Amino acid sequence: MTQHPSSHAGALLEIDLGAIVANWKALRELAGTAGCAAVVKADAYGLGAAEVAPALAAAGARQFFVAHLDEAIALRPLLPGAEIFVLNGLPAGAEADCAAADAIPVLNSPAQVAAWAALAAERGRRLPGVVQVDSGMSRLGLAEAEVAALADDPARLDGIALRLVMSHLACAERQDHPMNRSQLARFEAARRRLPAAPASLANSSGVFLGPDFHFDLARPGAALYGIAPVAGAANPMRPVVRLLGRIVQTREVPAGAQVGYGATWTAPGPRRIATVAVGYADGFLRTLSGRGRAFAGETEVPLVGIVSMDTATFDVTDAPAAVEGGFLELLGPRQTVDALAAQAGTIGYEILTSLGGRYARSYAAPQIERLSA
Repeated sequence: MTQHPSSHAGALLEIDLGAIVANWKALRELAGTAGCAAVVKADAYGLGAAEVAPALAAAGARQFFVAHLDEAIALRPLLPGAEIFVLNGLPAGAEADCAAADAIPVLNSPAQVAAWAALAAERGRRLPGVVQVDSGMSRLGLAEAEVAALADDPARLDGIALRLVMSHLACAERQDHPMNRSQLARFEAARRRLPAAPASLANSSGVFLGPDFHFDLARPGAALYGIAPVAGAANPMRPVVRLLGRIVQTREVPAGAQVGYGATWTAPGPRRIATVAVGYADGFLRTLSGRGRAFAGETEVPLVGIVSMDTATFDVTDAPAAVEGGFLELLGPRQTVDALAAQAGTIGYEILTSLGGRYARSYAAPQIERLSA
């Protein structure tokens, strides 16, 4: 069992910055002649953008994507000289704040294009921006008719230094999905109507679709953090996180004893139950109730009963090493983020971005001492 006597937290979250950097380098290599950005939105998928982004910058990353302008503002002092793109674009009235943060908005609507161009005209200088086109996901970006209107009146882009034309893939993790080729064709058609600019289409899974999807800049996110990029295939990415839940109590229960809220689990015989100080308030999802698992050393132990707000209970009868004050491994080499997600009926993205603020976090990387240099 891992011991961490300096921490009183209910769980320890170990984050391997070296693994994140290695994953980024592997994706950069796979992207070939295209550049390789890093998506660090949602606090680097829950793992800490203030630690992750500088580590990637030290490794050579120069383009970063966030979702919200406030994320870009927070990261700007940590990423001098890097380009920070805001995927959700410009909140109304936030144009000056975006420019002050030296952030690059992804312009998703004619109104955002007009607002950014107006600020450029007011300041008498060109401002960098990205035009996103909707290639079929129906989420963000200019619709086909809006692309046509912009193509017919390119003066709408006056004052905007077009860094990229981009779109986003909806089904890239399923390599045989017909929407991949459909979106590629629609993206290429939109590009031909717009002013010449570098292009970006591939997300993490899109990198694995091959050179046709790479264009000038890939934008991996989930794969950086160890999530499998291709459905049904072996995961080529290095695992990044290890989550250890503290055992706060063990108890012997007789046959017929019931465990947890709702009395959903009944001991089939004498059992030993460990209560771990991790619950759904910590992102250990309630949907894991009755079907999750953990590891005590090499021994798999099942989650029994319903996950509570602050605790979960495991049957450790066959794991003598599981003792009060010790730990169970909830995420790690024996149980990946994707495996835990499958048990919870969700995806690895939700597991990572739900990881709680009550964990004692530690960051490991060979180059960690040089990150502030």
